Amino acid sequence: MNTKFGAVLLFSLVMVSSAMAQAERWQQRIRYTMNVDMDVTTNRLKGTSKIEYSNQSPDTLTRIFFHTYWNAFQPGSSMDVRSQELGKTKLFEPSRNSDGLDWDDRVKDRISKLKPEEIGFQQVKKVVINGVAQQMKDHETILEVVLTKPILPRSKVIIELQFEAQVPFQIRRSGRDNKEGIRYSMSQWYPKMVEYDYQGWNANPYIAREFYGVWGDYEVNITIDKNYLVAAGGDLLNPAETGFGYPTNGEVAKTSTGDKITWKWQANNVHDFMWAADPTFTLITRNLTNGPLVRVVYKKVDSLEANWQRLADSMVSAYPIMAKTFGAYPYKTYTFIQGGDGGMEYPMATLLKSASIGTAIHEWMHSWFQMMMGTNESLYPWMDEGFTDYGTNRVMSEMRRATGFFFTNSYRSYFNLAKSGLEEPASTHSDHYNTNYAYSSAAYGKGAVFMAQLGYIVSDSLLNKILLEYYNTWRFKHPNPNDFIRVAEKVSDMELDWYKEYFINSTKTIDYSVGDINVKDDKAQITIKRVGKMPMPVDVLITFKDGTKEMHSIPLNLMYGNKPAEGNIPWKQEREWRWTHPEYTFETTHSVKEIKSIEIDPSNRLADINRSNNRLTIPD
Repeated sequence: MNTKFGAVLLFSLVMVSSAMAQAERWQQRIRYTMNVDMDVTTNRLKGTSKIEYSNQSPDTLTRIFFHTYWNAFQPGSSMDVRSQELGKTKLFEPSRNSDGLDWDDRVKDRISKLKPEEIGFQQVKKVVINGVAQQMKDHETILEVVLTKPILPRSKVIIELQFEAQVPFQIRRSGRDNKEGIRYSMSQWYPKMVEYDYQGWNANPYIAREFYGVWGDYEVNITIDKNYLVAAGGDLLNPAETGFGYPTNGEVAKTSTGDKITWKWQANNVHDFMWAADPTFTLITRNLTNGPLVRVVYKKVDSLEANWQRLADSMVSAYPIMAKTFGAYPYKTYTFIQGGDGGMEYPMATLLKSASIGTAIHEWMHSWFQMMMGTNESLYPWMDEGFTDYGTNRVMSEMRRATGFFFTNSYRSYFNLAKSGLEEPASTHSDHYNTNYAYSSAAYGKGAVFMAQLGYIVSDSLLNKILLEYYNTWRFKHPNPNDFIRVAEKVSDMELDWYKEYFINSTKTIDYSVGDINVKDDKAQITIKRVGKMPMPVDVLITFKDGTKEMHSIPLNLMYGNKPAEGNIPWKQEREWRWTHPEYTFETTHSVKEIKSIEIDPSNRLADINRSNNRLTIPD
């Protein structure tokens, strides 16, 4: 064989193999069988966990890791110190917190003040694989297990754990006895195996930021005082034994003879399991047409009853919009549970502080952009919070039959960030932002703008197709930013990698202005100037004094394509604007004296940080 030809053939085969591997990306798989016993007097639990772990990677694993989140709720922990350090930063927006500092007000310095009976801990007493105890190394909220025998590629192993935990006083997300008096908000409550993916182990210490998990199945048996109603992100297998209004499907209810009841829960194809319990909980349900059974579980307070009923009714209206726009919800149930410290999403359920409909819709939208996608939100929080905020705005606006621009608040959040001097690239790891302010504004505001502005680039009609294609292609597969961009490129038939690189991986901003108007052969020649450092396609609306209008669509050369016409205004497709050129001139068939105004992006979807130079009105 010709050596050169052989090398080329080998390279080609490697590239094809790599492409196939990317299309069929491997991912680990897990099955938890857990039994836990909760003591409501001491606020402690004991548990066992039998884990069936499938190493579907091509790698040999010599160690594994577990999250032990509750160890963060101890004085001097990484979460405690990090919160206090961030709290030393004075923000330019004093209204953000009462003292104008960069605290998360829910955390502040509260961990440092916890008493021994108020702290949280998760202690793994033993890890056994194939009957052999494994060596453990504690790293506060990460437990490292050094394996006596490696886990080989594409093999399966049974891991058995014994653990004990103390439920922390409510500080952040999980805990006991929150401000609303909910006894237990049980999230991040068990030793959870760290995700191993194509980037290796994702052993992120817990400092109050985001999560990432292994797809799997859960069987969780929770034994607790019989007076407590338990709600969870899953399906209850023994409703007749537990009561409290869960549908029994005709089974005869059984009365507990002891002081405790065991609640048997199941959740399949999820990457976490959350539950909550309180003796004053009440349960209401709603059956959604072509959708799941929705449960709403809350602390019964007569003055607030109507609010929770209204929330339940609102989900009946919200779900058809969600399913139509983002794809069908694939599980049998979804549960809204009062608890936690605001709103926090988990598979098949969420914790809610109050009956806020906007918060409820936001948390349920996380089922699409985190619970079904499983994106690494530590690395890509904007794909989680930002896409969810975008979805929330769309659903809320359609429910309310709102008119106008739906995303004003998201754009305002991003503009304030861009002008603050505190912005960091949205690609920054969520744990490592310099300020809470920059993290939240980038993840929520800028992330939502990314999606809305994509509609400006490719058209809202194609964006709608992108959303559904993303759902169909990548749910349950841990997509990354490039995976989303490739879906958008295939649907739009445009190149879009430049958009991610500029808007997510840099802090360059968009600013276009209307420039000079010249006359050639009695026709107006209009110049548009790029003032900011980020290039974009530009739509320019010309309104004439006789009331007619025309839209001039100027594509960016990096797109290698044109946005289809939008709206009812006559559409003029212009030649591409090369990104290296700061100015661009186009011509209209009308004379200058016929023009009333020239406006860049009347839709407001272009994230132009200085709109004052976007419109020019020509006096009579």
